[in-house]
Amino acid sequence: MVVATTPVDSKLAHLHRLLGAHERVMVAFSGGVDSAFLLKAAVDALGDRAYAITAVSPTMARSEARDAEALGRELGLGERHVLAPSHELARPGFADNPTDRCAMCKSELMDIARPLAASLGITAIALGTNLDDLGDVRPGIAAAQAQGAIMPLVDAGYYKQEIRTASQRLGLRTWDKPQLACLSSRFPYGTRITTDRLAQVDGFEDALRALGFGQLRVRFHEQVARLELDAAGMARLADESLRQQIVALGKQHGFTYIALDLQGFRSGSLNEALAPPLIQLARRGTRVVP
Repeated sequence: MVVATTPVDSKLAHLHRLLGAHERVMVAFSGGVDSAFLLKAAVDALGDRAYAITAVSPTMARSEARDAEALGRELGLGERHVLAPSHELARPGFADNPTDRCAMCKSELMDIARPLAASLGITAIALGTNLDDLGDVRPGIAAAQAQGAIMPLVDAGYYKQEIRTASQRLGLRTWDKPQLACLSSRFPYGTRITTDRLAQVDGFEDALRALGFGQLRVRFHEQVARLELDAAGMARLADESLRQQIVALGKQHGFTYIALDLQGFRSGSLNEALAPPLIQLARRGTRVVP
């Protein structure tokens, strides 16, 4: 009997072949939708020759660090999943939040991952970048590639929604996880990033998730917290008591004013403030401080 294969199956088989071409692979694992899917594929293709590294720093939400550790256990990585301290804020210029901040972050990741990978005989460090990521301002991608990172999901032709669909079929609980990003992305370019401010944003976002909000961002504008919510979250704000609760939580986390962005959630919204020439420079990883 011939078993029919679907496009989802064929693409996954292609991804397994790409990963299987390496003796060992280390996945840069944040615990998000893309890197969780990539790590699962690496484990399926390579077994105990699949490794993961999670860079943990104040720029990573505390809940995400805990979840990444739990996911590593669920996928059977054990000691092959390394949670490594990362120090982006100590890199010269990072805290000033220039447009190439993401390049600095990925350089920090690769500076940590490459020596560890070399000590384990691993030559392939894989990012969970997908094709949708290539359309935004992502200087970190170029920085990581310059240091030898590979992008198997791009090479296999994966878009975000395809990753979610395949993740659901594989039984990954991350299949419908909201889009996440480094907490540094909550700060407009040129706004100084500090550990206290990162904790302020992280705490408020955690409090909103505890209220049942899913896809969200708390954008930092000094005294103002600008909330980006998905359509379902915005609809809930018709409840006055809930609005008052949110305002109280925002003030508890150090904000004076709590504002709602009527455009709702969108990834990379702070790039909208960049003039077109600056966007091109940022995509190339060129430093520009507004």
